[in-house]
Amino acid sequence: MTIAVWAPLLLPLLAAPLARRLAEQLAPRAAALTLAATAVALGAATLASLGLLTVTGLLHLPYGAALAHLSPAHWHPSELSDLEWLPTAAAAGTALLAVAALAARAARHQYADLRRARTATGGAPAGPGAPGPHRRRPGPADPVLTVLTDDRADAYALPGRPPRIVATTGMLAALTEPERAALLAHERAHLAGRHHLLLAAAEYAAVCHPALRPLRPALGYHLERWADECAAAAVGDRALTARAIGRAALAAARRPGPPRPRLSPAATTGPVPRRVRALLTAPAPPRARRPLRALAALALACCLTTTAAAAAEAGHDFHEAVETAQSP
Repeated sequence: MTIAVWAPLLLPLLAAPLARRLAEQLAPRAAALTLAATAVALGAATLASLGLLTVTGLLHLPYGAALAHLSPAHWHPSELSDLEWLPTAAAAGTALLAVAALAARAARHQYADLRRARTATGGAPAGPGAPGPHRRRPGPADPVLTVLTDDRADAYALPGRPPRIVATTGMLAALTEPERAALLAHERAHLAGRHHLLLAAAEYAAVCHPALRPLRPALGYHLERWADECAAAAVGDRALTARAIGRAALAAARRPGPPRPRLSPAATTGPVPRRVRALLTAPAPPRARRPLRALAALALACCLTTTAAAAAEAGHDFHEAVETAQSP
């Protein structure tokens, strides 16, 4: 277990850059799912390794060995070689406590942000700036369009029950009718794809391991590109969608609105010029990207497989050692 338990702590340093490189070669939806899955897998493996290191160190203490009913004939907690586990276990335990504290703080902030946004938009009806097709009564799973009377331009997708698309009168006034339709289609795609769950998964994974932090902004960009493509397909015009996103971002930059919840995606976030350029540029032929994509996918798959196998092997070795030590 000594070697295997360290692999999940070291391999994210290689796997995270590989995941970002692979995402650049994939379609936006596949890229976002790849980044989110990689973050969750590596974060879970990190927690497993830290847990194994902590518990192993505790069992090398006399009280821990007695509590687990370990036989002194096989387990010698008083020997110097066993006491060498204590600094490692202390560091791993401290890391676990830090992860728990940071995760709890992130959850508290997310809940407070969403609750504050829901309270601010809960009773606001669709105003006169809303396009005609969006004034209908929504179904149970349909997003509700909430228009806030505010000269500042802002629009975002607010998850919850029911899901909401929040837009200010300033944002709607800055766009033409077709551009409004593209913007609302973009935000609707965020809600339909449950992009807030992917963002939350990446945020919690980043708490588990520092090397996973760069995956969060990369995921945010590909989620916006995913919604961009959905909006372009919905309105049937990529140039119109690009123009709507660009004008919305410019309007929001002139007079920024209040901070929105971190789990509320918005068309005006991320590298907007890059997204606009991607919409106006024809996608590269699949065959042109195939060799590089296959190489990056193979390397990432090897890293993830090795991480999972190492975590499983470390857990199996720990289980066997404890069972042996519990025998008379």
